[in-house]
Amino acid sequence: MSNDTIRVGLIGAGANTKLQHIPGFQAIDGVEIVSVANRSRESGQRIADEYGIPTVYDNWTDLIEAPDTDAICIGTWPYMHRSMVLAALDNDKHVLTEARMAMNASEAHEMLDASREKSGLVTQIVPGPGTLWVDTTIKDLIAAGYLGDILSVDLVSQDGFIDRDSSLHWRNNRDLSGFNTMQMGIWYESIVRWIGPATSVRAITRVNVRSRNDEGGSRHQIAVPDLVEVICEMASGPVMHMRISAISGLAPADAVWMFGTEGTLHLDAGDNGLYGGRKGDGELSEMLISAEKRGGWRVEEEFISAIRGLEPVTHTNFEDGVRYMEFTEAVVRSSQSGETVYLPL
Repeated sequence: MSNDTIRVGLIGAGANTKLQHIPGFQAIDGVEIVSVANRSRESGQRIADEYGIPTVYDNWTDLIEAPDTDAICIGTWPYMHRSMVLAALDNDKHVLTEARMAMNASEAHEMLDASREKSGLVTQIVPGPGTLWVDTTIKDLIAAGYLGDILSVDLVSQDGFIDRDSSLHWRNNRDLSGFNTMQMGIWYESIVRWIGPATSVRAITRVNVRSRNDEGGSRHQIAVPDLVEVICEMASGPVMHMRISAISGLAPADAVWMFGTEGTLHLDAGDNGLYGGRKGDGELSEMLISAEKRGGWRVEEEFISAIRGLEPVTHTNFEDGVRYMEFTEAVVRSSQSGETVYLPL
């Protein structure tokens, strides 16, 4: 398909689809966005008119089954990802799905199995973007022995004082988000890129805001935590502590610390800085990242290049998606049982 036009259909053209996927696809030679299906025909038509998309479908099944597409881009919330991915593969369409991969590990495994049965089709999950700029540098430093043996990893993501008054967000709704919790899966995805997956999970969670009103004023009970504390054993050796919080006011910026026998690395998401130091240094120093190692957003380019056989999917393939879905489910299972959960599930 390297010289053929690749025709893309969009399902769920929400914020990230409009911000990234549509301009990303439209910037690639030999790619056409040919169709869209949104939650209503009216909203789909607005997207089509704004971005010059020729065909609007009343529902997503018609779009997937239509012969006018080679690839499907899914921009819905996680509760629909499994059904849409399986339908796309069943109709011999390449598929790019928004993160998070699925509602739970079982759905993720089903999607992975289906992708393996259709190994000639490209399957990709939109990656967590926060560390794309630094991933290669961190992996190279670890591989070169900068840290020595990694002993401990601390990861903190905190989002301000508790907010009891904002309306219900889809991320607060288990029926739409599944076991995905705040920024936990996004950060764990980055950790897996650097040092690999966890082998055990012990977690305590809290739901401090137990109900919210939706936009229509109806009250909904909330089961998704707004505070998560996790201790993990990692397959590569270190112990990791993770705190994900939506209730911590005046807290430091999101950060990762990696402590090794020979050195320390500190990623500060507040100033997008990477800092390091080794035995004998008096303090950490900012680490300059060369232009050739500085990564960035190239999701649509990678997806199309994979379809054309030019490169494999790395950000993010379904295997890694299963790993972070198993982790997010293990956190929930552990918090409910009070016991350690071992991975893989």
